[in-house]
Amino acid sequence: MPFSKKFSRTLSACTLVCLAALLIGCSRQGGGDGAGGSVRLQGAGATFPNPLYQKWLSEYTKLNPNVKIDYQSIGSGGGIKQIKEETVDFGASDAPMSDDDLKSARGGEILHIPTVLGAVVLTYNLQGVSQPLRFSPDVIADIFLGKIKKWDDARIKADNAGAALPAADITVVHRSDGSGTSAVFTEYLSKVSAEWKEKVGKGSSPNWPVGLGGKGNEGVTGTVKQTPNAIGYVELAYAVKNNLPVALIKNKSGNFVEPSLDAVTAAASEALAATPDDLRVSITDGTGASAYPISSYTYILAYKEQKDAAKGKALVDFLWWGIHDGEQYARDLTYAPLPAEIIKRAEAKIRMIASGGKALRQ
Repeated sequence: MPFSKKFSRTLSACTLVCLAALLIGCSRQGGGDGAGGSVRLQGAGATFPNPLYQKWLSEYTKLNPNVKIDYQSIGSGGGIKQIKEETVDFGASDAPMSDDDLKSARGGEILHIPTVLGAVVLTYNLQGVSQPLRFSPDVIADIFLGKIKKWDDARIKADNAGAALPAADITVVHRSDGSGTSAVFTEYLSKVSAEWKEKVGKGSSPNWPVGLGGKGNEGVTGTVKQTPNAIGYVELAYAVKNNLPVALIKNKSGNFVEPSLDAVTAAASEALAATPDDLRVSITDGTGASAYPISSYTYILAYKEQKDAAKGKALVDFLWWGIHDGEQYARDLTYAPLPAEIIKRAEAKIRMIASGGKALRQ
């Protein structure tokens, strides 16, 4: 065979092989970033579950190296805003979205997928006080209203006999950003204090009567740690990680309860019967004897209809892994795993996520 014809056939064969490889590569890249068929997801929101979510992302990526997921801890308010505006693939919030927020979402119906449970705790910085402090609901409300100004106030001393409380001014520390942790805390205060409900109310960005602001759970924790005689509210994981004390809170049954994982689970279990179909539920100020009164679910927020099928499938698979395999990491990071009944109901929500009307998980 003449060399020119042999070369021409070899070149044609190589061209076909390369073209086939290119087409296969393109078919695998739907919704991806063009790098070997990988899919990239961006999430943002609550600081409350951030330690756990970072662990989830680390472990999930080891199992699924072609799925790249980034989560930015910017606060629940930011997460709700970004998912509404479709600037992220999923949002995250400790407080469920309001009806108004849901109606104004650009991409249609948003689903609430509970991931774990946590405790909002009171943490403080007091030299010479070794025993955990105890707080009654009305005392907490009046501290954050600015009515109780000194650590040795008679009402604080009444619940803490024997504690060496200083005659020092109380420095209140609260969130400065839109926060699900604030929404949970202020909802609790609105339930236990008529004055708080009237003057401040509940919400992610309340008008705080007194105190210093810190951004994120990280910011409040850091401010309390650096400020003598300070008190603030944070998710339990942040206090534990920073070796800060946490208070026992008097619950509705009259018991002072520490924010243990079992006490958080008790609060959730008590509310199972009253949990609505959309899973937006409050579990603060429960009536159970062992329930910790400032407990909360935290949620991932996702559109029911996904515009990009590849991204939607990656998100669905991640969520499914999270509420099953991911729950094993919760306790070590001081979160309470979901009750079995809520896992079943979260599964049903995940199965509702679709693209082009086709469910992404059967």
